[in-house]
Amino acid sequence: MRLIKIYLVFTTCALMAFAAKAQVTTVPKAPLLTLKEAIELALKNNYNIKLSANNTTIAQNNVTLGNAGILPQLTGDASTTSSVQDNKQTRVDANGNYTVTQTNGVHNNTLNYGLNLNWTLFDGFAMFANLDQLKALNQLTQITARDTIQSTIADVIDTYYNLVNQDEQVKALKGAIEISRTQLRYANDKFEVGRASRLDVLNAEVNVNTDTSSLLAQIQQYKSIQIRMNQLMVRDLRTDFSVTDTIIIDQKIMLADIINQAQTANPTILASQINRSLAEINLRQVKATRYPSLGFTTGYGFTNSKTPAGYPLRQQDVKGLNYGLTASINIFDGFNQSRKERNARIQIDNAAINLTKSKQAIEAQINTFYINYISGLDQVKLNQYNVGIAKRNLDISLEKYKLGNITPLEIREAQKNYLDAQSRYFQSQYQAKSAEITLKEITNNIKIE
Repeated sequence: MRLIKIYLVFTTCALMAFAAKAQVTTVPKAPLLTLKEAIELALKNNYNIKLSANNTTIAQNNVTLGNAGILPQLTGDASTTSSVQDNKQTRVDANGNYTVTQTNGVHNNTLNYGLNLNWTLFDGFAMFANLDQLKALNQLTQITARDTIQSTIADVIDTYYNLVNQDEQVKALKGAIEISRTQLRYANDKFEVGRASRLDVLNAEVNVNTDTSSLLAQIQQYKSIQIRMNQLMVRDLRTDFSVTDTIIIDQKIMLADIINQAQTANPTILASQINRSLAEINLRQVKATRYPSLGFTTGYGFTNSKTPAGYPLRQQDVKGLNYGLTASINIFDGFNQSRKERNARIQIDNAAINLTKSKQAIEAQINTFYINYISGLDQVKLNQYNVGIAKRNLDISLEKYKLGNITPLEIREAQKNYLDAQSRYFQSQYQAKSAEITLKEITNNIKIE
C-alpha cells in the first residue's frame, strides 16, 4: 500500500509539472497586438493591396486624350537609299549625231528626312467612345482597389477575433486542468485516509492527461491562426504576439439598411454597373465604323539626291511643305458590320442580366449572414447564462466530491458541461462578430476604430 501511495504521489507531481511546463513553454507571454495596429500593418504591407494600387495607377495613366486617339501624331522620319548601277546613255546632238556613254559601278544616293503630322479629324465618334471606355476602366480598377482594401481589413478583423476566440478556449482548458488537478488532489486525500480506491485516483490522473492533451491541441490551433495573421500583415510568420480578450459586437445592424446600402456601395454590384456601361460603349465603338473617317496630314521634308552618272542633273536638293486630307468610308464588308452590332447589343443584354443576377446574389448573401448574425446574438445571451449555471453546478459538484457524496464520473460530467458551455459561449461570440464583419464588408462599410 505504501508503494502505491508513493507511486501515485510521484505520478501526480510529474503530471502537474508536465502540464505546467507545456503551458509555459508553448504559450509564452508576448507583446499585445491591438486590432488597430494589425489593420495598419496590413494596409501598409499587404501584397494584394500593393498590386491593386499599381493596377489603379496604370488605369489612371491610361486616361489621356492621346490614348483615346483624339490628339494628332507627330513623327520625325528619315531614310536613305543607295544603289550601284551600270548606266548606258545615248545622246543626240543638234546635228543628229549619236554619242553613247557607258558607265559601270555608279553609286547613287538619296537622303530623305523631315517632320510628318497625322491627325484623325473624324472617325464616327469612336475616339470619344474610347475616352469614355478608358474612364470606365479606371473606375472599375478603383472599385477593385477599394474592394481589395475592404476585403483585407475584413480578413484581418475576422482572423484577429478568431484568435481572441481561440485564446479564450485556451484559457478555458487551462481552467479545466486546474479543476482536474483539484479533483486529483481530493482523490489522493481520500485515498490516503481510505475513503477512495486507487481506481478513483487513476481516473483523476487520466482526466488531467486528457485535459492537457486538449490544451496542447488548442494551442496548436491558436498558433496556426497566428501564422495566418502574420501572413496578412506581411511580417515574420514566427512573430509571437497576444490579443485582447474581448469581442465587442455591433448589435444595431438592421437587415433593410444593409440591403439598401449594398445597392449603392457593394463592389460587385458597382462593377456590374460599370460592365454594363462598357458594353454600351462597345456598341458605340462598333457603330462608329458606319461613318466616314476624315484625316489631315502635313509635313515638311528635305530630299537630297546624288546621281554621278546623271546628265545633265547630277545632284538635286528639294525641301518644302506638303499637306492634304484623307477620307474613307465602309461601303460593304460582307455584312460584318451588322453582325458586330447585333453581338454588341446582346452583350448589353448580358451585362444587364449579370447586374440583376449580382443584386439577387448579394441580397441572398446578406440574408444568409444576417440570419447567422441574429442567431449568434441569441446564442451569446443563452450561452452566457449557461456558463453561469454550469459554473455553479461545477462548484457544488466539487464540494460534494470532496465530501464523498458523488462519484468521479459525476464530477467529470459537471466539469465537461462547464467546459462545453464556455466553448459554445466563445464560439457564438465569434460567429456573431464574423457575420457582422461580412455584412459590413458587403456594404463596403468597414471602419477602423
